[in-house]
Amino acid sequence: MGKTITEKILAKSAKKETVVSGENIWLNVDLLMTHDVCGPPTIQIWMDEFGKKAKIWDKNKVVIFPDHYIFTKDEHAKRNVDILREFAREQNLPHYYDVGTEKYKGVCHVALAEAGFNIPGTVLFGTDSHTCTSGAFGLFSTGVGNTDAAFILGTGKIWEKVPESMKFIFEGELPVYLTAKDLILQILGDLTTDGASYCALEFTGEAIASLEMYERMTLTNMAIEVGAMNGIIAADEKTKTFLENISDVEYEEFRSDDDAKYWTQYIFKVKELEPLVAKPHSPDNTDTVRNVQGAKITKCYIGSCTGGKISDFILAAQIMFDEKVKIPTFIIPATPKIASQMETEKYKGKKLMDIFTEANCTIAPPSCAACLGGPIDTTGRAVDNDVVISTTNRNFPGRMGSKKSGVYLASPLTVAASAVKGMITDPREFLI
Repeated sequence: MGKTITEKILAKSAKKETVVSGENIWLNVDLLMTHDVCGPPTIQIWMDEFGKKAKIWDKNKVVIFPDHYIFTKDEHAKRNVDILREFAREQNLPHYYDVGTEKYKGVCHVALAEAGFNIPGTVLFGTDSHTCTSGAFGLFSTGVGNTDAAFILGTGKIWEKVPESMKFIFEGELPVYLTAKDLILQILGDLTTDGASYCALEFTGEAIASLEMYERMTLTNMAIEVGAMNGIIAADEKTKTFLENISDVEYEEFRSDDDAKYWTQYIFKVKELEPLVAKPHSPDNTDTVRNVQGAKITKCYIGSCTGGKISDFILAAQIMFDEKVKIPTFIIPATPKIASQMETEKYKGKKLMDIFTEANCTIAPPSCAACLGGPIDTTGRAVDNDVVISTTNRNFPGRMGSKKSGVYLASPLTVAASAVKGMITDPREFLI
């Protein structure tokens, strides 16, 4: 029986010839990532267990990004960054990207890709559920709790169960009005938030192959919303081109065998799909934009690891070009590199940043910002009675701020169209 890409990568990490789903194995971790929310408790647990004078297992395999609660006056948030800064200094970490310095790289999941840490065939763990984003590059990546992360810090190893694999095939050429966000919302609507618990989601098909790397990252980013352990897309020429521009590291590519065993497979014909939203208060509460067209909203938000990439802003610019937004609209690039690209990337001869500025959007510094709520001075944070349409990945009560607010999840195209119209709007009004 053949093996899936996830099984092959885990076998390599475990130094075994082969592994099977359900098997428990020791993995040798290639990279551990953390940030300012989960980094401090992880560090505390590590010190409690290994000793305050201990050294981590490999300083070159730990990456730390302050990114969540950073552009704020909140003293508790600042203390978290201070703890990371002190730890990085004591351990002499080369991959600590401090806010307020030239090294700052922005939102961890996107920064990992831009800095060349997403290496096909490797195993990456992070103290954040959306660490599965990196699977877009043909590697195994998943989130862990602080205790597991502390164990990795001390040993470089983790005990894991090999997941069952589920295959999602998207056939056909992707219409101009559909994005990766619509594809993952389709899966969420069909499977619900626990429909793929502890599974590996493998994405393939003509539509997936046509996606650029940043769009693929949207798919794998939200694998966790279906309850999955990881999302993964086999590396190809687009992966190779992306990596060649930022790194000369050698890597091994893995692909699923034709006779690989999957727990289940789903086939979607993309020409039959429509733009979707996830209504409050769950990512699987999906509906077509057509059905909710005209629904009241008070804010629009384009940002986060899911929706703050350069590909997302290129999509939004197609709608906002020479338009004005009718309600407060927030633009938050995920990283400084993306913010810089927005100053040079053009649509119809006009810079993306100029398109958003002229549309009267509010543009904030690169960070997670209101995606995880944050302190009261966080840009774009939802307040009581707000109804936000957002490119973020979760819409549970209180996720973006007040528990008395509501959040719709949608693609950059749908959010941009809604901003221009002042109510939830199908992007096909602008594109067809």
